[in-house]
Amino acid sequence: MEIELLLRLFAGLAAGVALGWQRTLRHKSAGIRTFGLVGLGTATAACLFSETLHPDAASRVVQGVLTGIGFLGAGLIVRRSDDFIPHGLTTAAAVWVTGALGCAAGLGQWAIVAAATLMAFALLTLDHSLERWVQHRHPGDEGSAGEGDVK
Repeated sequence: MEIELLLRLFAGLAAGVALGWQRTLRHKSAGIRTFGLVGLGTATAACLFSETLHPDAASRVVQGVLTGIGFLGAGLIVRRSDDFIPHGLTTAAAVWVTGALGCAAGLGQWAIVAAATLMAFALLTLDHSLERWVQHRHPGDEGSAGEGDVK
């Protein structure tokens, strides 16, 4: 087995594990194993067609994978009957980002994988206190729907 192929698969797995680690620390429903599998699976799918004779095959694979990952993420979103605010949106978005990271890894886009993994991890480490601070600083903007708001 070729070293480059192993590096691509490992990069997808590592990106998923990094984001899954953060979600596990936050006690979310999807964690290290789920995110690791998404990263590895999407890297595998992208690797299958990254060296093909048809240049648009990788593009079609990435499109299909990211659509499919969207359905997986949709399963993480829950709205309780006693609460109008949906829960799981951030985890679902993180699963989708992990799919994109896996695809980038499978295609050998090292700079994208490294930079986007760091950015996603940093964004996930922000807690709701930043959002509450922004809402407190701009209390008059209640007329527009934000994330999780139902209008």
